[in-house]
Amino acid sequence: MSLRTFLSRWHWQPDAWKSQRVQTGGARLRRHSILAACALVAFACVMTTSGVGTAQAASTVSPSQPNFGSNVYIFNPSMPLSQIQATVDSIANQQISNQFGTQRYALLFEPGTYGSSTTPLNFQVGYYTSVAGLGLSPNDVVINGSVDVRNQCFGSNNCIALDNFWRSLSNLSINVTTPNAGCYAGEFWAVSQAAPMRRVHINGNTTLMDYCSGPSYASGGFISDSAFEGGTVINGSQQQWMVRNSNLDGWTNGVWNQVFSGVVNAPAQCFPAQSSCGGPYTTVATSPVTREAPYMYMDANKHYNVFVPSVQHNSSGTTWSNGATPGTSISINKFFIASPTDSVERINDALESGRSLILTPGVYHLKQSIKVTRPDSVVLGLGFPTLIPDKGNTAMTVESAKGVILSGMIIDAGAKNSRVLLQVGSDHEHERDDHESGDQIASDPTTLSDVFFRIGGAQAGSATNSLIVNSNNVILDDIWAWRADHGNGVGWTSNTADTGVIVNGNNVTAYGLFVEHYQKYEVIWNGNAGTNIFFQNEMPYDPPTQAAWMEAPGVDGWAAFKVGNHVTSFSGYGMGSYNFFNQGVDIYAAHAFEAPETLPASSFHDLLTIFLSTSGSGGTQHVINNTGGSATIANPDTPVTVVSYP
Repeated sequence: MSLRTFLSRWHWQPDAWKSQRVQTGGARLRRHSILAACALVAFACVMTTSGVGTAQAASTVSPSQPNFGSNVYIFNPSMPLSQIQATVDSIANQQISNQFGTQRYALLFEPGTYGSSTTPLNFQVGYYTSVAGLGLSPNDVVINGSVDVRNQCFGSNNCIALDNFWRSLSNLSINVTTPNAGCYAGEFWAVSQAAPMRRVHINGNTTLMDYCSGPSYASGGFISDSAFEGGTVINGSQQQWMVRNSNLDGWTNGVWNQVFSGVVNAPAQCFPAQSSCGGPYTTVATSPVTREAPYMYMDANKHYNVFVPSVQHNSSGTTWSNGATPGTSISINKFFIASPTDSVERINDALESGRSLILTPGVYHLKQSIKVTRPDSVVLGLGFPTLIPDKGNTAMTVESAKGVILSGMIIDAGAKNSRVLLQVGSDHEHERDDHESGDQIASDPTTLSDVFFRIGGAQAGSATNSLIVNSNNVILDDIWAWRADHGNGVGWTSNTADTGVIVNGNNVTAYGLFVEHYQKYEVIWNGNAGTNIFFQNEMPYDPPTQAAWMEAPGVDGWAAFKVGNHVTSFSGYGMGSYNFFNQGVDIYAAHAFEAPETLPASSFHDLLTIFLSTSGSGGTQHVINNTGGSATIANPDTPVTVVSYP
């Protein structure tokens, strides 16, 4: 069980608005106001109330349908609803607790309507399961029902969403219909990291916490290109959340770090939290540069295609609310559809020949790197395909970065240490003269969407760095780099990893950057003109001594986010670093963030650090450089903030 189970303990208190301390079994636990009783009643009133099996194939592969393998289930509206329900329930029953298993699934819905007001389609989504519509628009696939993620329960009164990772929901509409659901009336998406919701249209109330079982702690998450109508989004116990380029009808509350970028009807800027405006909310009116994730769809002739949305600048709202999403369709015939049994040589031959790549569900053991060499190549994962470099190699390299899109995959460290798991751009590429091609590259940026990294957890592994970005004009859109704090092969000298993300390229923009538990700097940002909108970090829990965790003589610990000393321009919004040290000795980090003091005024907006628990030791001494107070055992569970720096 994750240490998250014992941290960040937010309790549902519908009759209280203020935080308070309580004594429970000798331990002080956090209780936080989530929502007033009247709001809970309103939520309930709006809604209509009401053994692991082997999942059978949902459809028979026709001659015209690509072979996506046995773990991609494709449903159509003509199928009996009972058959669809049985299939999705069987997969959920297997996957809900299967945190480190090897099974992977994609559940795809052809255009049409599923379920009704009297017989809805309600199902849960477990680990390594992607649920997606196959329409060109999210409104082409309509589910009358709900697609839910709920707490996992570990004994009585220990039901949490803190480990609800690695699942997704995309490209469909949900008319929330939950008759006879009791407390579970609504769309429940109680997730934490690596569980994106993209391109979804929800009609009805949505909750990002599962308040039906306690204590309901949650720590997520990421939403983009989605619209919520006819109901409020209940943030509840979610410590942090990133919403980008979406439409809201309402948002209930903040906890530590809620960030909105290009969101119509977002909460007003309010940081730190205060009674006059609620919060804490960091609100950026428009997103500087975005490119939505590619998605597969079926056209009117039932032919499969992959749609690649266009780049947007200074945008807000969804790409599809006022018409078709701008972009380009690519026939499925231009993709190599890979399975885990395909050799790396065969995959690379296909990429080199000019085909793009679809990775079907499964675990891919790689003896050499997958090499993406051609501009505008698309590498699209279905059902969380997982890449493991077995020989200390890099799992994937992007040698020519213009317009390349990587989306929907996990990269695990192998047993033999890799220098880097994913590298975008060759060494020193950022130093080249892009004078002639700069505008072209900026209009066609490489994009990484929902790309996740693990060091340990599923199996023993180590890698010096998880992601290195050498290319200019790259978009990072929902990245979780995780040195595991629980699972297999976990320990200070076992799952070793220096740094999660290194950005050397210029004009790199990141949204939803989650980086946790690395052993040196978690993020190093060396590129100029970079932008990071939302950052979430937990420092490593497990340094055994202060001497084992020193940035330099006289400098305790390592900063979570380091902006290089030579950088002259950088913009950061809504960035948090949390700390908790569990070895029973005082461990300190001198700074949560480090940056040149010569940066332009207000380069950083809304920074925070928190000491997570009353049972740990040590803490962080300053928020950024020598600015901001300390977060230690002396003030546990209390955000220490810096609104603007320098």
